[in-house]
Amino acid sequence: MFTRRTFMAGTAAATLLFSAASHAQYKDEYTVSTVLPSAFPWGQAADKWVELVKERSEGRINMKIYSNSQLVSGDQTKEFSAMRSGLIDMAVGSTINWSPQVPELNLFSLPFLMPDYAAIDAITQGEAGEAVFAAVKKRGVTPLAWGENGFRELSNSKLTIDEPTDLDGLKIRVVGSPLFQDTFTALGANPTQMSWADAKPALTTGAVDGQENPLSVFDVARIDQVGQKYLTRWHYMADPLVFAISNRVWDQFSPEDQALLKQAAVDAGQWEIEKSRSEVDGILASIKERGVEVTELTPEQRDAFIKATESVYDKWSSRIGADLIKQAQDAVANRNQ
Repeated sequence: MFTRRTFMAGTAAATLLFSAASHAQYKDEYTVSTVLPSAFPWGQAADKWVELVKERSEGRINMKIYSNSQLVSGDQTKEFSAMRSGLIDMAVGSTINWSPQVPELNLFSLPFLMPDYAAIDAITQGEAGEAVFAAVKKRGVTPLAWGENGFRELSNSKLTIDEPTDLDGLKIRVVGSPLFQDTFTALGANPTQMSWADAKPALTTGAVDGQENPLSVFDVARIDQVGQKYLTRWHYMADPLVFAISNRVWDQFSPEDQALLKQAAVDAGQWEIEKSRSEVDGILASIKERGVEVTELTPEQRDAFIKATESVYDKWSSRIGADLIKQAQDAVANRNQ
């Protein structure tokens, strides 16, 4: 005789069978792409995510990190496309590197938008951050959490830089983003696009005069050893990291495991952000001890750089989205309220 109890038992059994079948379809190992390895906060963020997922899934979900963009033959700008197509399962990636495929990510590269950590948090944790994540999801990749690559500071081998005219004619290595070209052109510099693999040799030979990167990269990569003796902390932009997974792969996980992956990413991201920020003072002291001259801009000096790059906002507003930029600017203005 068929009873409600029989039905419920059958349903529970079917659910268990479905769950087991779903888990059986999981890969033995998922690829995770990063640009920087474990010596850098970026790589450490990915390490923590992998560790937490393995621990919380009791070994059911295994992830393997491939650093130095090796899954895309070293071309970090192709990482997002590879993840969208399913060639890469997951990544802890840069807003800069993914901006060619997701124009809204250029928001974080707008010059002098975020003056401090509170400004970064106000954007990423607010409506602007939600809008950016929606744009990423729409283009085939599911964003799970934010991490941090830090404020990008300027170094060079020629002179102290504390006003826009100091950049006149300097050859500055920049990443492969048109917005970076426009920013440094507006400041009178000669921006030179090249991969990081090519950058250090170019700095060594003097083919380029300077570069911009977070302090952690300057420190670990020992950029001071290739003639970069002048460092300006101008906080002209920050590069949040994004923990993400291909939509194709995401849809293969059960709702419970999706929640597990997301929470592990959130926890790993928060851990890495706190760790990165707490280490800045120590890194800065180490850089100074190695003989690098560090210049801290006054508010008035920073204002001069802001004014010099106003044209970049005019040009990029339609590409990024005027409403999104306004959301971000409002979040920054109201960050301490």
